Amino acid sequence: MTAVQPEGERRQAHTCVLPMRWGDMDAYGHLNNVAYFRFMEEARVRLLDAMQISDIETGREAPVVINAGCTFLSQLAYPDDIRVVCLVGEPGRSSFMIWYELYSSAQPDQPAAEGYSKVVWIDRETNRSVPLPALIRQQLA
Repeated sequence: MTAVQPEGERRQAHTCVLPMRWGDMDAYGHLNNVAYFRFMEEARVRLLDAMQISDIETGREAPVVINAGCTFLSQLAYPDDIRVVCLVGEPGRSSFMIWYELYSSAQPDQPAAEGYSKVVWIDRETNRSVPLPALIRQQLA
């Protein structure tokens, strides 16, 4: 099985700066690989918040990540602030891609990692995909 990472036109959709915590480090003295995914998760949640989806936590429909990956380009170490840039592409019927670029404050022009996630909109009761809400589709177009 191979990971699907569709290519295509991308545009910047959101940027946030997140502080690295001491506990994000591992025994080797650098940012643990799991923490990169946590930074991407936080950036994704902030992107969805910025889209002003009012019932994302309580509504019948919700976004879920079905695929995610990360390429680690350089080591990061505490203390640091991580800038996460979210890019999006053309949405599909029920899904869209988010690509992430993670930057250290020490090297703001050199990505330390690049990642992606495929987000699918589902019906919580049936656990099946549903068309993206019009509001999301408009903001991704």
